[in-house]
Order: sequence, then C-alpha cells, then structure tokens
Amino acid sequence: MISVVGVRFKKAGKVYYFDPDIIDVDLNDFVIVETARGIEFGHVVVGQKEVSQDEIVAPLKKVLRIAEDEDFVIHRENKAKAKEAMLICEEKVKDHGLDMKIIDVEYTFDNSKVIFYFTADGRVDFRELVKDLAAIFRTRIELRQIGVRDEAKMLGGIGPCGKVCCCAQFLGEFEPVSIKMAKEQNLSLNPSKISGLCGRLMCCLKYEQEAYEDILERMPDVGVIAITPMGRGTIIETYTLLESVKVKVTLDDGTDDVFQYKIDEIRVIDEIDPKYAHTVEGNGENNSENWQ
Repeated sequence: MISVVGVRFKKAGKVYYFDPDIIDVDLNDFVIVETARGIEFGHVVVGQKEVSQDEIVAPLKKVLRIAEDEDFVIHRENKAKAKEAMLICEEKVKDHGLDMKIIDVEYTFDNSKVIFYFTADGRVDFRELVKDLAAIFRTRIELRQIGVRDEAKMLGGIGPCGKVCCCAQFLGEFEPVSIKMAKEQNLSLNPSKISGLCGRLMCCLKYEQEAYEDILERMPDVGVIAITPMGRGTIIETYTLLESVKVKVTLDDGTDDVFQYKIDEIRVIDEIDPKYAHTVEGNGENNSENWQ
C-alpha cells in the first residue's frame, strides 16, 4: 500500500494522487506540487490515505510544500494574468482569421507554460498563432482543443433542471451515458429534453441507472401472461419506479378488466400473449408502451 493525498487544481476538476512524503498534509490544505506540466498550486480534497499500486499512475509525484502566503499571492496574480492573456489571444485569433473559440486560459504556477483551451469544428492550423503568442508572453505556449462537454464544464451555466450544471459544480470526471439509459428510465426520447447545455445526453442519466437496472431485472415484459389475485391475465403496462404492472384480466363472466399490482403480488408464467409477441421478441429489455 502507498500513502497518498488527493489534490484538485480546479473546482470540480479531476482529483490527482500525490506522495505527501514527510510533509504532514491535511484535508483542505493548499499545496505546491510537481506535475507533468510543471509546478502547480492545488487544493487537498482527499486527506492522507493508503491505496494500492493499481490505483496510482506511476511515477507518483511528490508534494513539495504546504502553500505559504507568497504562494497565494502568486496564484492570484496568475489568475489575473490569465484573464489578460485570454483577451490578447482572442484578438490574435481574429487577426489570423482562425475558426476557433478560446474558452479558458491557465498559467502554470511557476509561469513555465501558458495553456489556452479552445473549441473548433475541425482541425485548426494555429502554428503562426503560437509564434505570435510566444513572442508576447515569452514562455512556452500550449493550445489544447477540447470538446463540448469540457466547454460546458469550464463555462458553467444553468441546466434544464434549474440548477448549476453538475459538471461545473461537482463532477470530477465524465461518465459514459447512452440513449439506452433514457429508454430504461422511461424518459422522453426528445433530444431537447434529455440533452444538457453541451448538446450531449445529460450526465444525470447515470445517477439512478443502477437502481433502474436492479428493478428491471425483476420486472416482467409487456405481453407476458401472469397469474393475479383476480385470475389469469396479460401484462399491458409496467411502472419501473413503482415496481408495479397493469394486467388485463379476463373475469369469470367473460369480460375484461384492468388491475394494477406490485410485481410481488403476481406470478409470471412462461407464456406470451400472441398480440404482444412482436413486442417481447423485438426487445430483450423491459418494455412499456407508455413512453412519452
């Protein structure tokens, strides 16, 4: 096992592990660390703990020291310089007629590099732009193209739910989401209703997916024959979160009626109503005809 601390460099940014070495590092301390891109100023969001070798990326960099007053001053100055650098870069982008949008700018703590984040529809030849920026800032220049999800994370904003975007508020890393999740959660498949500000599927589709998968393993399909307290019937609709189903039952007098039951109140048998055979066979997942 290896002793590490978790350090974050941006709000809601990814957490990186560092070796505290002989330094007594506590949770919420600000530290100066050595990274692959230079010396950086970071916030300890995971206190000292033991992790296995598999959980770290070798070689593990060290914490150089606890941040001092002078370090906070440098950090604030770097943030102010980054704002100025962004304005300069935007002007240079216009001068060169490049089809790109500058999203954010970062100075490394030791000023050894300035990183410009941008979005563009395709590849951009920014070699001349880099030369101009290097002449102005007299340090190493890095232009990094990012995707629309990273853009939303950096810029933030209010999501469809009325709250600040999860990615900008607390999500350290993006997790994969799919349209299958929206289907299993019986959500509207209208792209405008299940997409975030970035135009991609909302990250929150992932939050309850495990709960839905657990329930769906126990939910019967639409069209399956079930034995209910009122007799034999066909499942015509399912309600995943309620863990209940609607069953059309043929009563003793020959008439049909619809009843709603919890799934533990019925017994499913291995038969399928011919009217629903195409529905069950065409979809190996749980089905519902009531998708909005």
